[in-house]
Amino acid sequence: MEPNPPERHINIHFSPEDMGGKYANFANVSHSDYEFTITYARVDHEVEDDEIPGVVVSRINLSPKFMRELIDALQDNYSKWQTREGIKNLPEYGGRSDYESDDADDDDDD
Repeated sequence: MEPNPPERHINIHFSPEDMGGKYANFANVSHSDYEFTITYARVDHEVEDDEIPGVVVSRINLSPKFMRELIDALQDNYSKWQTREGIKNLPEYGGRSDYESDDADDDDDD
């Protein structure tokens, strides 16, 4: 029986410029036969013009296999976030139900 190889760890380093990350409020996903591309942008949604201004902050190309792994990781983390947020909103934790209205006290019968 072969001994298990030692566990490998990924050691990622950031440059000081990348440490703070980039803010994006828009993403576009496209694909070809060989790869997926995710383009992240920052757009100004408050503009009333027909054309909304924006700037690309990052574009990432991924293999189909890595795209599947990314989707799984996003789903897992989003599920954990939803659970945590749901617990915060339980009455016993002082939260309020999503079904409660902000103006529940405004019962005017005019």
